[in-house]
Amino acid sequence: MGQPSAAVRWRRGALIGLGLLGLVVAVRAATGGSGAWDLPARLQDFLTLSISVIVESLPFVVLGIVLSIVVQHWLPPQLITRVLPRNGVLRRVCISFIGMLLPVCECGNVPLARGLVLRGFTPAESIVFLLAAPILNPITIVTTYQAFGWENGILVGRIVGGFLVANLMGWLFSRHPAPERILTDRFAAACRVPEQTGGGRAGRFGGSVDMFVRETSTMLPALVLGAGIAGLVQVAVPREVLVELGSNPLLSILVMMALAFVISICSNVDAFFALSLGSTFMPGAIVAFLVFGPMIDLKMIALMRTTYRRTAILQISLVAAMATVVVALVVNQLA
Repeated sequence: MGQPSAAVRWRRGALIGLGLLGLVVAVRAATGGSGAWDLPARLQDFLTLSISVIVESLPFVVLGIVLSIVVQHWLPPQLITRVLPRNGVLRRVCISFIGMLLPVCECGNVPLARGLVLRGFTPAESIVFLLAAPILNPITIVTTYQAFGWENGILVGRIVGGFLVANLMGWLFSRHPAPERILTDRFAAACRVPEQTGGGRAGRFGGSVDMFVRETSTMLPALVLGAGIAGLVQVAVPREVLVELGSNPLLSILVMMALAFVISICSNVDAFFALSLGSTFMPGAIVAFLVFGPMIDLKMIALMRTTYRRTAILQISLVAAMATVVVALVVNQLA
């Protein structure tokens, strides 16, 4: 049998999502007013944390899909790629700052990166955008400044660190002998299909609706899965254990990176969460949290699986982690 159509996948995803939402509402209604029916504390925490990640991320996922549709269906072909430099290094440097114009957090960057690949970006260039844009965008920079100001070089460390890690990753993947192998077979096949929009406004509108349905049916299950895993891990790992390790220069960095990976908080507000730990952890550890989290967390890995192969995601995660540790150690030395 062939693959189900986008409409069928959408209906299935919508029914599953509505069913889960209805179940949560029913459970809350049944247990909210009676102590005898209260859910166990850990289960309540799991539901609260998972749903909060979904609620926080969903608007940015939808915004990312909409921006991806605009890039793919409404901008002139190759407009973005035509204005970028031809030199590979300079081109990736410019791509790092596209987030200044498209201020979407990491959740929305995945569908937007997919649209940029369909518009002519190489896989390596899409990875640069994916990693840099959540950090190098005005919302994230302003909120980080509001939280830390210029204290201990945390703001500068985040901006410079995010830029360096993203471009290091882009350079490494630009040397990949078979760039298409970075992408999943399904997405690579979609990239090879010629765009068919009907040539007019009506055709572009129809293509936009179809792409919204297709991308939503792809992204929402991944978002729900990533949020569920993030909620489960947060419930299972005692935060007190993490905080006790905060004074060690290296361990504090690793702990904050692990915390960023687990809690999967949006890059637009993560600085205020990190501020609450600023008196416990060293400046380099805070920078590690603010650099690594927007690039690699449980939610992001689930979303990235819609586009990149497992081996590529593993390589991205390991290199980003090692580079972030180096950046954080330098910040500790300079702070």
